[in-house]
Amino acid sequence: MTDQLTNRLFDFIESSPTAFHTVNAVRAMLLHAGFVELSEQEPWTLEAGKGYFTTRNMSSVLAFRCPKKEFNAFSVAAPHGDSPCFKVKGAPEMKVEGKYTKLNTEVYGGMALNLWLDRPLAVAGRLALRTEEGLRMQLVDLHRDLLLIPSLAIHMNREANNGSKTDPQRDTLPLFGGSEADLLALAAERAGVKKEDILSHELYLYNRARGTAFGAEEAFIAAPKLDDLECTFSAVTAFLQSENPENCMICAVFDNEETGSATRQGAGSTLLADTMARICQWAGKDEQQRQQAIQNGMLLSADNAHAVHPNYPDKADPTSRCYMNEGVVIKHSTRYATDACTAAVFKRVCEKAGVPTQDYYNHSSAPGGGTLGLISGSQVPMPTVDIGLAQLAMHSPYETAGREDLKHMINAMTAFYNSLFTWQGNSCRLG
Repeated sequence: MTDQLTNRLFDFIESSPTAFHTVNAVRAMLLHAGFVELSEQEPWTLEAGKGYFTTRNMSSVLAFRCPKKEFNAFSVAAPHGDSPCFKVKGAPEMKVEGKYTKLNTEVYGGMALNLWLDRPLAVAGRLALRTEEGLRMQLVDLHRDLLLIPSLAIHMNREANNGSKTDPQRDTLPLFGGSEADLLALAAERAGVKKEDILSHELYLYNRARGTAFGAEEAFIAAPKLDDLECTFSAVTAFLQSENPENCMICAVFDNEETGSATRQGAGSTLLADTMARICQWAGKDEQQRQQAIQNGMLLSADNAHAVHPNYPDKADPTSRCYMNEGVVIKHSTRYATDACTAAVFKRVCEKAGVPTQDYYNHSSAPGGGTLGLISGSQVPMPTVDIGLAQLAMHSPYETAGREDLKHMINAMTAFYNSLFTWQGNSCRLG
């Protein structure tokens, strides 16, 4: 049977069909824990020891807790809340011979397009609504089996098993309904608003399947969006159960990692730097002291990693091989932010907490992409280590990971938040 912690992860994923809903789910967890919401549009009044959070664009959230004004450093964990999927275009309905309606979509992030075929899909996102005063934003989730992208029968595509190119403008448009089907009318009904009041929208397709544990010993889990909601759930859980008497703890869930992070709410934005500046202003720190608090701290860039695939073991690096259920992965690459020092510090944190770790390197013939840690470092140059959990089928609409690794990540992040870092030149002392 699935354990309680794994079910909590599945519940979190199910409540997070889009990055907007992920932030809403995290927001609910923070409010339940007594955190106070702050607006970037207003002045902040802070108190030592209290917890606060702010959101940007409804799709990124940053929570923090300062133990005192004389805090030593920032301890930051940063996953991302978005996942590859299909985004609905502005005028979505496409009529087919007066009989069917399909939806016009575009690709968000790096996707294996053909894996989305023949699955029940739903639509969620946010609506921009007309009001007497101007406009307001509202979340919406058409939480039902609403769409399906039908594959072409093998009889009509005899080369299907020999590899064929998938055209995102033809092959992946979902079947929505009969000739009168109207997506915004359904969205308006679900949201309890008038269709004519919808001025704009950001709607996305998502896989309806719930997570499950599987395998002879139920050692594995499968679910949508494990990359990167598994790290998001772990980071928020660890953050809420941690205490640090000397450091300002921060949990930042960024949007748009899958499309490069170069947005006002992505890791390449000023969100983290702006929040740190406000915290330091409250604490009475000058610019030099702010820079010291950054350099005395550390950032965990948390995003899942590739496990050795049982059918394609040759795709993994020959010597640095990571497996599901064998601990937190430390990710090394010329495109990652990890260096020997930050990797060693994180290993020592995990050693003290009894958490196993693994080292990941890309196969040299297939280098991976960059990380939000590397991108965030252009705004806030903290010592950074890229970490994650080993998984299979990354960017599939239904991914696989190890059930025990969820506990490993939460324990590792909790130990990190509870640790005191004293950087002395080329060495670091842990307390």
